[in-house]
Amino acid sequence: MDKLSKMAVEKNTWMFQDHNINEHHLTVRLRVIWIIYRLQWCRPDTSSPDSTKNEKKEMENIERIHHHDTKFIDQNGHLQTIKIPVVQDLARLKILPGDFIQNPVAAHPFPPHTFFDAIDMAKLRTKSGRATELRKLASICDEWGMFIIRNHGLDPRALEEVEQVVKNFFELPFEDKKSSVGTYTDADNMGYGRNFFKSQHQPLDWIDRLAMKAAPVGSTEGLRVWPNNPPNFRPAVENFVEIGRQVLDELLEALAEAISCDTDSFSRYFDPDTSEINVRVNYYPACPRPDLTMGLVPHSDASALTLLTQFGSENGLQVLKSNQWITVPWPCDSLLVNVGDLIEIMGDGRFRSSWHRAVAQPDTGRFSVALFYRPPRGAEIEPVSDGESNKYKNVVVGDYLDHFYKLSPTPTKQAIMFAKFN
Repeated sequence: MDKLSKMAVEKNTWMFQDHNINEHHLTVRLRVIWIIYRLQWCRPDTSSPDSTKNEKKEMENIERIHHHDTKFIDQNGHLQTIKIPVVQDLARLKILPGDFIQNPVAAHPFPPHTFFDAIDMAKLRTKSGRATELRKLASICDEWGMFIIRNHGLDPRALEEVEQVVKNFFELPFEDKKSSVGTYTDADNMGYGRNFFKSQHQPLDWIDRLAMKAAPVGSTEGLRVWPNNPPNFRPAVENFVEIGRQVLDELLEALAEAISCDTDSFSRYFDPDTSEINVRVNYYPACPRPDLTMGLVPHSDASALTLLTQFGSENGLQVLKSNQWITVPWPCDSLLVNVGDLIEIMGDGRFRSSWHRAVAQPDTGRFSVALFYRPPRGAEIEPVSDGESNKYKNVVVGDYLDHFYKLSPTPTKQAIMFAKFN
């Protein structure tokens, strides 16, 4: 990068960090960032007779960038509001503001001849094939903390309907999205908006997201966390939740068997009436410089298991393995399951939750829909024992969640230390 570009990146970082910014100042700063960005990466051809006209049009587009009003508690305990640009608008204009620049470490392709076979749910359901699939499941979870499933029995039409309503929602104009669903920072970060935000100095992810709590029934009554446009959004997603829960319940039992524990060692904490399922829809639009930013920063999941479907493109999920980021070979026609922190605790470390991240791509957007499955907040989970001293403590789910979200984001996998003996 030349001297001018380095200066542009440095000066770019103040773009959205002032929590006292108003609408006028936001417009002025957007104009400045457009100029800086053009100097950094675009360097327009001013010899063209249409260049002035085109630049004027682009400047007008800049002024139409929408923003999320994101609230956070500062270090003095005061509630602050910060304006963050909507990534879909930035993607449309091919702009990467400095607050999105994170310079992530490059990833490696998946190692050839590495065992990462999909778990065949149909075989897992048979007496003759179950033992083999359980061994595969134990091996892959031990190695990667995540696995792919096929022949799961979910109706393809249900997954197609989820894909359609998600795309339809994000195709709506910003004003229609905002009027369709609310934003609740203090209610599990539900609704349409940004990720959890802790500080005006926190780097921003290249993501637009939508989050709902689907279980237990009635948990979001009175809150506008479900979009009413498109009108079939909630039925489609709730159907996915219902059939996805059945698969997750099967996998809880399979994971326990895979480490020679009682079948209900994990599933006994999950009550059909009180267990929680949070739904998160992630949209990673095409990015002008995906090498400089992140779709979602590294993290583990504060769940027992997370079931995911994706569409739009592949190669957007990466997992940390032997201090290297590896691109996960996850095809769009299959489902992926992440082992969460709560299974790591319940299994006394026999399974480790994955430390993973999402990346943006230059030419195409990617969507994912995740179901985060966990016991009710009041449940106390107890690690299984093999007759020796346990490595993990008994933990109340709600206490762990509060700790997890208070601490996150972190550069390394730190939240799980809450549940470990020293």
